[in-house]
Amino acid sequence: MNIWIFFSFINGITALTFGTFVYFKGREKTVNRCFLLMNIGVSIWAFSYCIWLYSTNESDALFWSKMLNFGATLIPIFYLHWVLSFLKKDKEYKPILFFGYLTTLIFTIFSFHPIYIKSVKRILNFPYWPQAGPLYICFIFINYIGLISFALYQLFKNRKIVSHEKKVQIDYIILGTILGFGGGATNFPLMMGIEFLPPIGQPLVAFYVFLFSFAITRYHLFGIEVILTEILVFVIGVVILIQIFTAPNLVWKFINGIIFLLFLIFGYLLIRATYREIKRKEEAEKLALQERALREEAERLSRAKDQFILSIQHHLRTPLTPVMGYLSMILEGIFGEIKNKKIKEKLIAMQKSVNVLHKLMEDLLDINQLRVGKKILSLEKVNLEEIIKEVIEELEPQAKEKGLYIKFKKEILPEMKLDRMRIKEAIFNLLDNAIKYTQKGGVEINCKLENAKCKIEIKDTGIGMTKEEIENFLRGTLFERGKEAKKAWGPGRGIGLAIAIEFIKAHGGKIIAQSEGRNKGTTFIVELPLK
Repeated sequence: MNIWIFFSFINGITALTFGTFVYFKGREKTVNRCFLLMNIGVSIWAFSYCIWLYSTNESDALFWSKMLNFGATLIPIFYLHWVLSFLKKDKEYKPILFFGYLTTLIFTIFSFHPIYIKSVKRILNFPYWPQAGPLYICFIFINYIGLISFALYQLFKNRKIVSHEKKVQIDYIILGTILGFGGGATNFPLMMGIEFLPPIGQPLVAFYVFLFSFAITRYHLFGIEVILTEILVFVIGVVILIQIFTAPNLVWKFINGIIFLLFLIFGYLLIRATYREIKRKEEAEKLALQERALREEAERLSRAKDQFILSIQHHLRTPLTPVMGYLSMILEGIFGEIKNKKIKEKLIAMQKSVNVLHKLMEDLLDINQLRVGKKILSLEKVNLEEIIKEVIEELEPQAKEKGLYIKFKKEILPEMKLDRMRIKEAIFNLLDNAIKYTQKGGVEINCKLENAKCKIEIKDTGIGMTKEEIENFLRGTLFERGKEAKKAWGPGRGIGLAIAIEFIKAHGGKIIAQSEGRNKGTTFIVELPLK
């Protein structure tokens, strides 16, 4: 008998303690209120259970057995409301909650009537065990089994669609529900006169408190770390305070008084430190969530941009082909000679613009194919030195027009297996970029062999790059350029460098950008593996 009293007392203390502290310290009012009310119901049930087992006559035992079942009647509906509030489903299932509260009201009104608990009788080793009336049996099936089963169904249903942290919280709540309510249900057979099983699940009732509290503590359901610290400080403080009054003489009272004062100071510092630590954790978690949200948004925008580019390619590429064809035939005189020189000049300019646009479409298509892992290279043995010389010859007039020099220093380079057209375009874009953003001085190209790699350095004396611009460049970000780059060369779109990066990467190489800052020039280093 004593063991049942002990476990009932533990159940009542734990439920009342955690319910009260969570109510005052928790963050979500509805959740905290339902948690407190549920624990008050458990406390009424548990403490009445203790007094009932201590009863020495039938009338007292009957009263306290009715009182404990009054407390038990409150538990299912407040548990269901707590679960639905925790899952943020309480508004969605208002009719269910209304039904639960209505049935609970009816059962509580009749909880002291014989139709609910009709009598007590001796059963097993218990001298006064309550016997259920017909209405109490309705409570068991409608509220205890029905409402709790619905709450469990919602927990299992929602655990599939929530975050990992919330899923772990739900798992502990489910386990606590099964143990706590399953343990409480072992009281029912004896209430219906079935003697095959004593209430062996009574100790398990406390497990729901411990498991819910573990979920709260470990997974920040209510931020209860501070609560537990305050409980510890309070208990130790009470023990020291008692020692002051029970000390045998004034000397020990004085010593304990000093210890008590010191403990109050350090206890306060401990609680404050715990609170600050939790605040730091919360801020760190908040920043991490914001960073993840920003990263996901950036990825979403990047995918949308790529999709947009593909769509534009499709819609522009299709009409460009006949436009290019007709322009070529008109300029070749297939439809007759063009006698007006101005018209012919404009048609030639138009053809150049259309060719540039077509080339842009092809480059964008190549970039997207490379980014999704498609092989588009046509490899052959080529002389890299010859490719660089061709690029210099094509861009030298542009450099001379701006008064810039182009210097080419090289070692003897072996033949390499490369896609001639795309490597040439990558180097062309890098050198063209250097010339565009250099106003005085010039560009120096150095080629050397190092660590089984061919390194091509393109160093200019131009506007330079900031750290942010270098990061954007290394990411291969399309249509993004720095403010100074836009001032120096307005028509640019930042596509050439992105194309160069993708073409070099496709060959197993990489491009490095270095700059000491604004107006200190930029060095692009192309590394290609020797094959």
